[in-house]
Amino acid sequence: MTTIHMQVNGQARTVEVDPERLLVQLLRQDFGLTGTHVGCDTAQCGACTVLLDGQAVKSCNVLAVQADGACIATVEGLAAPDGTLNPLQQAFSHCHGLQCGYCTPGMLMSATALLAEHPTPTEAQIVHALEGNLCRCTGYVNIVAAVQKAAAPG
Repeated sequence: MTTIHMQVNGQARTVEVDPERLLVQLLRQDFGLTGTHVGCDTAQCGACTVLLDGQAVKSCNVLAVQADGACIATVEGLAAPDGTLNPLQQAFSHCHGLQCGYCTPGMLMSATALLAEHPTPTEAQIVHALEGNLCRCTGYVNIVAAVQKAAAPG
């Protein structure tokens, strides 16, 4: 077992993990952050995307020990403590950027990373940022529109 330290959604966490434990397993099973979905276990679908030191990563492809000392953000950390949705979440709702919702946490986290780097991205930048996230329901049009809405000034 290895002791690791990290910040998860702004909260300091220290935990002992098996060196082979995946970050997605730690988040879901140990920390109860089940908004991070497991879709494929092969880093293909993006449902498990979280932010690792601000970068979108597929947590099914990261060992928990690789996150030692890191800041992790999950979809649970997007809304305000009182439950108020952040602008991106509001835009997903307003633009109908979700149907079944399985891919939504990963889409939100990838879009969050994009907007942090490019506050007013082009449509091409949005499409590129979401390439690693698969959706079987919406056809992506409303998802892209939601990111555009969240990025729009005012």
